Amino acid sequence: MKIAIVHDWLTTYAGAERVLEQMIKIFPAADLYSIVDFVPDKQRDFLQSKKISTSFIQYMPFAKSKYRSYLPIMPLAIEQFDMARYDLIISSSHAIAKGILTGPDQLHLCMCYSPIRYAWDLQHQYLKESGLDKGIKGWTAKWILHKMRLWDYRTANGVDGFIAISNFIAKRIWKCYRRHSTVIYPPVDVAAFDLCTQKDEYYLTASRMVPYKKIDLIVRAFREMPEKKLVVIGDGPDYKKIRAVAGENVELLGYQSFDKMKRYMQHARAFIFAAEEDFGIVPLEAQACGTPVIAFGKGGALETICGLDNPRPTGVFFEEQTVPSLVQAVCQFEKERILPQACHDNALRFAPGRFQQEFKTYVNKQLEIFRKNSFMEDTFL
Repeated sequence: MKIAIVHDWLTTYAGAERVLEQMIKIFPAADLYSIVDFVPDKQRDFLQSKKISTSFIQYMPFAKSKYRSYLPIMPLAIEQFDMARYDLIISSSHAIAKGILTGPDQLHLCMCYSPIRYAWDLQHQYLKESGLDKGIKGWTAKWILHKMRLWDYRTANGVDGFIAISNFIAKRIWKCYRRHSTVIYPPVDVAAFDLCTQKDEYYLTASRMVPYKKIDLIVRAFREMPEKKLVVIGDGPDYKKIRAVAGENVELLGYQSFDKMKRYMQHARAFIFAAEEDFGIVPLEAQACGTPVIAFGKGGALETICGLDNPRPTGVFFEEQTVPSLVQAVCQFEKERILPQACHDNALRFAPGRFQQEFKTYVNKQLEIFRKNSFMEDTFL
């Protein structure tokens, strides 16, 4: 059986690429396609020396740094990949990959990280954060996203089976495409994070500093709690803005190596997570270290963190993305006793072995159903 895996774009090793890495391990003979491939040499191990077939955008001017600017023509680019020789096509998609063209005798399964966020329910948020919510550029962006929504909805009909990375995303898939999906949680390399039961007095947050991560909210909340220490790891476009609002009890460390970040994560009193994420890998990495999580109670966090109503809680939720709500959650956390072992055990549920088994089982089941239906159609004809 000939298999192809189609990924949106390859530029770094992040959450979607960790899932892709496991797909390649499950199907090592599969061919790999992507709109562009600009993964740095030092991060390419997850691709396991595979040859990547890329689109014409790979060779467009400034594509390495401005590949997202080519979003309006990415639907055209993805449709140029010829899938005719493959029996099974797996799209690894949060934007474009699921639009690959397939035929009636080919099974197309989509690992969906989310319908295109900036074209659907988060359009207004993204446009505002990008300064494209008004003016000629704003109307141009809105028209492009309108066209993108039409294309995205149409191409959902070419997918035979959807996999969602969380129940939260399964709801979004239903809302956007009116398609049911099977939830298979992404793999988390929990083995790389050792359990540590000795905790220091500081709180930790770690993230790329972009608006939706709400690092500024966390920093402002701790400014209201000067007796508590916060350590912030990460950099990004909002770094200067966040530094400007940080109090003396907040230590901004910028980018740190994996080993240093792991040590901070192991010894933190708790990890603070204020974003509304589709799944959220970092909170699970913190739990693997035995570190509880104080998280915004929406999105994937509700599926990866056990709240105080659980017999073995691993964290505390706050209801609103506001300073008072987060401050209240920190105070509540300090009244509770959350065991490091409970956090670690909860994280083990998301190990790569579990993902591999569930993904293989799902694919085999879909292949069986597809072959049975194809046989019945051939018999009828």
